[in-house]
Amino acid sequence: MRAWLIWPLPALLSWGLAWGLFLVLLPRLGSMPALVLAAAAGLGLGRLQSRRWRRLRVAAGFPLSLLASGLGATLPAWAWLVPLGLLLLAYPQRSWRDARLFPTPAGALDGLPALAPLPAGAAVLDAGCGLGHGLRALRRAYPDARLCGIEWSPLLARLAAWRCPWARVERGDMWAQDWSPYQMVYLFQRPESMEQALAKARVELRPGAWLVSMDFAIEGVLPHAELAAGRHRIWVYRWR
Repeated sequence: MRAWLIWPLPALLSWGLAWGLFLVLLPRLGSMPALVLAAAAGLGLGRLQSRRWRRLRVAAGFPLSLLASGLGATLPAWAWLVPLGLLLLAYPQRSWRDARLFPTPAGALDGLPALAPLPAGAAVLDAGCGLGHGLRALRRAYPDARLCGIEWSPLLARLAAWRCPWARVERGDMWAQDWSPYQMVYLFQRPESMEQALAKARVELRPGAWLVSMDFAIEGVLPHAELAAGRHRIWVYRWR
């Protein structure tokens, strides 16, 4: 593991970046816009952490340290609801039971078309698309596919739609979404989510459709293929 990834260095770096952004923006935009943008930056950096408690600590670190420093004394009381609102938008209660947000590396899926070919115009779903990293990786691998993403967090869904204007991104429940229209469903979830994914795939995926999972295999199901992508492993399943 690289030294800069060892906890608590990611938290310290994230807090420092949020503080730097706040101090740069404060004289230019004023206290409220600076607070909102710095809190949003801290929130985004928090989403990169692998564990929920670490994500929350990184996201909450800047607002709490600002309050403790006394620099936030000039802000109206309601202003402190802004970081809390951003936190709730990015982490709605239901999403705490779903996967951590860990980005799909840009080129991680480049070898996938050789193992799971798709015709031009095939519909591909990134189930739980987060900030859209998986959609971008899928676009690299399948430039002619019709890419769709679904994300429970309204804030992340909006950001993913902004980052991936060529994809159709919806805010919604990936477990309630019908998978039958798609020729491929891509997941980067949790190990405990894979049993639910298997049950859903058995009911909804059409014969010949692909289910692709980053890092986590489906227990008891023989994969069609496996793909190594750096420190990640991709499991490819085909429904018959």
